[in-house]
Amino acid sequence: MNIEHATERNRQWAATMEGFAANDIVRAHANSVAAIESAPLAETGLLPRAAHEEILDATLAGGATPSHGAGNRVREEEPDPYRTCFERDRDRILHSSSFRRLSGKTQVFVFPDDHMRTRLTHALEVAQVAVSVARAVGLNPALTEAIALGHDCGHGPGGHASEEALDPYVSGGFDHATWGANVSLVNLNLCLETLDGIRNHSWSRPAPQSPEGEVVSWADRIAYVCHDFEDAVSAGIVRPDDLPDLVHDRCGTTRGQQLGTFIRAMITTIQQTGLIGMDARTAEALSAFRAFNYATIYMREPSRVQAQRVVGMLRSLVEFYAATPSLLPGDGEFRGDMASSTSALDAAVAYVAGMTDRFACRSAVTLLDWPIDQLPNGIDR
Repeated sequence: MNIEHATERNRQWAATMEGFAANDIVRAHANSVAAIESAPLAETGLLPRAAHEEILDATLAGGATPSHGAGNRVREEEPDPYRTCFERDRDRILHSSSFRRLSGKTQVFVFPDDHMRTRLTHALEVAQVAVSVARAVGLNPALTEAIALGHDCGHGPGGHASEEALDPYVSGGFDHATWGANVSLVNLNLCLETLDGIRNHSWSRPAPQSPEGEVVSWADRIAYVCHDFEDAVSAGIVRPDDLPDLVHDRCGTTRGQQLGTFIRAMITTIQQTGLIGMDARTAEALSAFRAFNYATIYMREPSRVQAQRVVGMLRSLVEFYAATPSLLPGDGEFRGDMASSTSALDAAVAYVAGMTDRFACRSAVTLLDWPIDQLPNGIDR
């Protein structure tokens, strides 16, 4: 730093560069006093992770998923000395580029304003709902959180319209749930239980094999129904009083009331029956809420126009990159006579699916001379 031109604030910040040393220990603050006694775990003779696993297992309900060692992975690994296998999965997802890119991907509104959800904030809210339920009923919170954070990492740009756009190029169709587990996150070598929950979180998929995965399936629906409605109210598309009486009377009109109703209903149902679900009366309200969102938010005419623009743009990008694979990033393995091969098409789909909304739009304009007025735009009232 050039001290001559530094402000007083700059100098104060620079003065903390090396921390504050005393007795060969460096601390963050000049007046630090925080200290703890030796943790009880140290007296067990077990590694911190193993002791942590023992304590966690003692708190789990029967049927919950225990954490053991390095976890059940495709490629064997050494256990982490401090973290359980599912805590490790959660951390890997948090630090992955697939998770970070969710901040630039559509939840409902393309290019949302500062207060609206992106696909990333949706994942965080799903994790909050799911872990709240899991902790209350004795399920594994780290596995629940890992599945919730990773559940949408397979989404392409432009929301669910990307699935329609990429369908023709993927055998069996493009499904963000399976794509996330099988493609977007495969390099992380996650536990099979985590991948199963991600792969099967959608209600149209087979049920996840773990109760934690089933909790995330419910938490996903609870979170997006509530926050998508709140965003639509903020955008002036709907009003709180527009909700059907059934939803209004049973769940309230604010996100806090609605989330509280659905979370408490799940906890009570699981505690009373042992089944992962919700009592019929509250589930009816959630279903009616979702149907209202579909009719007034997701399927409204501007949303359909946006979806059509996304589909056309993404298909054109896939076909462009499949025809010119030398422009794909990487070490250049897709070149020359591979331009029409399946591997080049697969690489093009994977690249386009990973794009953020803005990067996809910029690429279309730069590479395809895509008309500006045919790009997805902001909220169109």
